[in-house]
Amino acid sequence: MSERKVFDLEQRTTELAKQVIMLCRQLPRNPVLDPIANQVVRSAGSIGANYREANDALGRKDFVYRLRIVRKEAKETLHWLNLLKAAQIDKAQVIDVLIKESFELKNIFSKMIINVQGIN
Repeated sequence: MSERKVFDLEQRTTELAKQVIMLCRQLPRNPVLDPIANQVVRSAGSIGANYREANDALGRKDFVYRLRIVRKEAKETLHWLNLLKAAQIDKAQVIDVLIKESFELKNIFSKMIINVQGIN
């Protein structure tokens, strides 16, 4: 991810998924990394897919429900990235950037949920 932050969340979530895919394609194939890579690619891709679903929500309740799914996928991505970092130490610097972006996205979606619900 670049230092200059993108504010279009659809673009930003797609970029995160692309970066995760690029990282996982560079990993060696083995019984430990293969399932972790598979899971992190799925969860990172789900962030953007579910965010797009939220943007087409049928109402406020549906929007909040879908944003909660987006946040859940961001939290899951953090989990898998941390496991990947433990299993693939030589990629730790790249993984740390992805962890930071996933954490920021999780916080953005959490704040959106709070704002939409009117809770301060």
